[in-house]
Amino acid sequence: NPKTAQWQAMSRAHHLAPFSDYKQLAEKGPRIITEAKGVYLWDSEGHKILDGMAGLWCVAVGYGREELVEAAATQMRQLPFYNTFFQTAHPPVLELAQAIAELAPEGMNHVFFTGSGSEGNDTMLRLVRHYWACQGKPAKKIIIARENGYHGSTVAGASLGGMKGMHEQGDLPIPGIAHIPQPYWFGEGGDKSPDEFGLWAADQLEAKILELGVENVAAFIAEPIQGAGGVIIPPESYWPRIKEILAKYDILFV
Repeated sequence: NPKTAQWQAMSRAHHLAPFSDYKQLAEKGPRIITEAKGVYLWDSEGHKILDGMAGLWCVAVGYGREELVEAAATQMRQLPFYNTFFQTAHPPVLELAQAIAELAPEGMNHVFFTGSGSEGNDTMLRLVRHYWACQGKPAKKIIIARENGYHGSTVAGASLGGMKGMHEQGDLPIPGIAHIPQPYWFGEGGDKSPDEFGLWAADQLEAKILELGVENVAAFIAEPIQGAGGVIIPPESYWPRIKEILAKYDILFV
């Protein structure tokens, strides 16, 4: 396809791709994705590809769903955008908030919408600190996260994440964020059984809370399963102990 080389030249000339080695990308050129249907992609050279990552872990319902196309087109014609900053709302945002609240666990009744996971975690950092300030505990600012966790690529998101390569790019993490070991039994469990290692990994949270001072710790953030860090599933003993520790010291969980 002669257009492939043209698109790749445009990439070299104008496009900064995320998480890429630009010298390598310029030499080989990106694969140009032009079409998608169901669980498959097609590139500009006609290759059919199984999209095992579902986009970037986010196209869970597959591609080409006509009902989504129709819903988006209908909404774009009626009301493509309006903000909710100034004591305004609109039916789609209210209906979606209600639907999410109905699906969420008991007690989670309100929804704050953001444009991405990174933005969601930036907002969370502010919400958590503001929450404790409203409780009369403004010193509770530190958020504990895990090594090799991924929470986005903004300054706050990358700081919350525990990926050293990202930290080196911007003098991160920012102050007020601490990290503990990940619950990666397969790679780091040594001679411990899965349950023993899960308890050890969870107890690292308690040790860090005591080190920093309970009066200074606001929240613990962790992926149920570490995604970008390697699809790491904690041992079964891990989360129950984490829950006990957070309840014991009255610390929020993200």
